[in-house]
Amino acid sequence: MIALISDIHSNIEALSAVLEDIKSRDIDKIYCLGDVIGYGPNPKECLELAKHFDVCLMGNHEYAVLYGAENFNPRAAKAIDWTRAQLFEKNETGKNNLQFIKSLKQIYVEGDLTMVHASPRQPIKEYLLPADIRNPTKLDANFALFDRVCITGHTHHPGVFLPGYSFEKPSDIMNIYMLDSDERAILNVGSVGQSRDGNNDACYATFDGDAIVFRRVKYDFMTTMKKIRAINLLDNSLADRLAAGR
Repeated sequence: MIALISDIHSNIEALSAVLEDIKSRDIDKIYCLGDVIGYGPNPKECLELAKHFDVCLMGNHEYAVLYGAENFNPRAAKAIDWTRAQLFEKNETGKNNLQFIKSLKQIYVEGDLTMVHASPRQPIKEYLLPADIRNPTKLDANFALFDRVCITGHTHHPGVFLPGYSFEKPSDIMNIYMLDSDERAILNVGSVGQSRDGNNDACYATFDGDAIVFRRVKYDFMTTMKKIRAINLLDNSLADRLAAGR
């Protein structure tokens, strides 16, 4: 069984709590869908842990620290600038961080499982949101690009897209979805470090090839909020949203 995590966003408290939860389960591997960094106060610590994951993909925030925060809102862009300064210090650690981020792949395929940060069509940038069930052209274009199952993150909204233009939230399916052997789906695993679905617990998923289980883990978000507020270049709204889960 694999653990699927995404969108950690430099939140070491959330990541540490999720990794402790993973240790308590029969997990063989940890696959990360990107956005280890950005927004939060501990990019170095989170990236160091990510170097030990079995798979780690490039998210739009990793891409932005390398090539610029194009199309980011001002508070997110400012956080990218601060994060870049923290990670790419002029020493051996900074050099290693740069090499690691540059090495991240945008797509990972294992059997009939495809993994991307955002979408099969645009692996780093495209948002597949629950409202896209009303956009069949967009969904059809993405479903055409993988064999059976595609795992994504990016939106921070966990759930299951099905070819019949439906989206199942974890709360709708008692946090588990069983896939038939020939069933196709896009599975969004939510966000470890910056939940946006109204539940401020960290979110990740486990997958055994047949069933995806969405898991929530409580963490000390107050500590993360205090750290963000103590850094002038990180907007206070990035702290406030952790409490609200929005």
